[in-house]
Amino acid sequence: MDWAALKWSGSNREGSRGRAGSRSGRGFTLVEILVALTIVAIALMASLRAVGSLAQSAGDMRGRTLAQWSAENRLSQIRVQHEYPAVGRRTYDCSQGDLSMVCQEDVFGTPNPNFRRVEIQVFEATGGPGGLGNAGTSGRLARLVGFATTLR
Repeated sequence: MDWAALKWSGSNREGSRGRAGSRSGRGFTLVEILVALTIVAIALMASLRAVGSLAQSAGDMRGRTLAQWSAENRLSQIRVQHEYPAVGRRTYDCSQGDLSMVCQEDVFGTPNPNFRRVEIQVFEATGGPGGLGNAGTSGRLARLVGFATTLR
C-alpha cells in the first residue's frame, strides 16, 4: 500500500486537515516568526556593540602609539644633539598626525652630576582656553623616562 499517495489523496478519514488542532505543516506560525526575529535582533545588537567596542579600542591604541612616538622622538633628539637639558619643567606642542597632543618634559638632577633624568609625559590637547597649560587634565596617553648625560 502506498502511504504517501493515501495521505495526499484526501482519503484520510479525519479530513484533509488531519487531526483536530494539528498544524497543516505548510509554514510557521506568527509566534514562531516573532521568536525567531527576537533572537536575530538580540544577536545583531550584541554584534554591533562588539564592533563599536573594537572601533573605540583601535582609536585609543592609535592615539597611544602616536603619543609614545612623540615621547621617543624627544628622547632621541636629546641623545642625537647631545643636549644636557636644564632641571625643571617644560611644556610644548608635540602633535602627531591629526591628533593634537601636549608633551610635558620634567628634568631631574641625579646623584651623579653628569646625568639628568628626563621624564616625558604626553597628554591629549584639551583645546580649551588654557592651551598648553592644561597638560594633565585630560588623561595621560604615554610616559617615557630616559637619561641625558654630559659624557660622549
